Amino acid sequence: MSNKITLTGIKPSGTPHIGNYLGMIRPALELAKEYQAFYFIADYHALTTVRDPETMSELTYDVAATWLALGLDPDQVVFYRQSDIPEVMELTWILACFTAKGLLNRAHAYKAAVDENVEKGLNPDQGINSGLFFYPALMAADIVLFDTDFVPVGLDQKQHIEITRDIVQAINSTYGDVLTMPEAVIREEVMTIPGLDGRKMSKSYDNVIPIFAPSNQLRKSVMRIVTDSRRPEDPKDPETDNVFAIYKHFAKPDDVARVEKGYIEGGLAYSQIKNELYELLEGKFGEARERYGQLMGDKTYLEQVLLQGAEKARKLSVPKISKVRSALGID
Repeated sequence: MSNKITLTGIKPSGTPHIGNYLGMIRPALELAKEYQAFYFIADYHALTTVRDPETMSELTYDVAATWLALGLDPDQVVFYRQSDIPEVMELTWILACFTAKGLLNRAHAYKAAVDENVEKGLNPDQGINSGLFFYPALMAADIVLFDTDFVPVGLDQKQHIEITRDIVQAINSTYGDVLTMPEAVIREEVMTIPGLDGRKMSKSYDNVIPIFAPSNQLRKSVMRIVTDSRRPEDPKDPETDNVFAIYKHFAKPDDVARVEKGYIEGGLAYSQIKNELYELLEGKFGEARERYGQLMGDKTYLEQVLLQGAEKARKLSVPKISKVRSALGID
């Protein structure tokens, strides 16, 4: 196994869905076979939107149970809760002092919120908290605190890695080789996974297929995926079909080729491919769903796993923040 480090975080702002699995969870689990892997639950990030303590706690355990049910081995990786690592917050402030405000102004989440306010004729910063604005600095701290080499992210997070690299360059050019320069790992084939309505699958659009939805709910969700009005005998374009866009990531290559041919030549009904997709998802996640349910029923175990992970993480974060403080002359 390589000595290089890969790090992945997921925000506990809603139940993880198929888009999360394809874009980030599956690639992150695969990278753990090659590199030292760090996984964390980004509860500080979730504070920008989640304000109810009980909801925050439940969603945090939800994310932990999801990772474990899908195959993460806490004995082989470092798996922790962001808020259990105080060095993250100290480093966030240090990095913020080297982050150009213009970079944060252009960060897509903040910019999108401002643009939405302007379209509505509101004050540009109406309802926008400072946490959303400084989100990229916190994400940068998550990454560089552990000398991360690779960060598997979806296309929508690529900008945050670029901002992190800018911050690293600003600090290293002033103080020497203090921080490791990270690289984004983006799987081109899963850059954008469509949701039920054809837009990008996202909790904010309420168009997701939850990974561990009960079997009957899973079927209903799949059947709700938007398609056009073409009849079964009509030729269809697999490149623009929302069902096929998900199907191809779970089916065997021979089946992908068969369905693609059926679309192009005609004779394949959307209902058929939806049924096939449902069976694939049920087969992929059915057993893990059982494990997930067991884990969610044992919060004591989940808490133990996270605290043990934090202990391992702090063996690296404490000396790292000490090195940074020393470089800045504030130790």
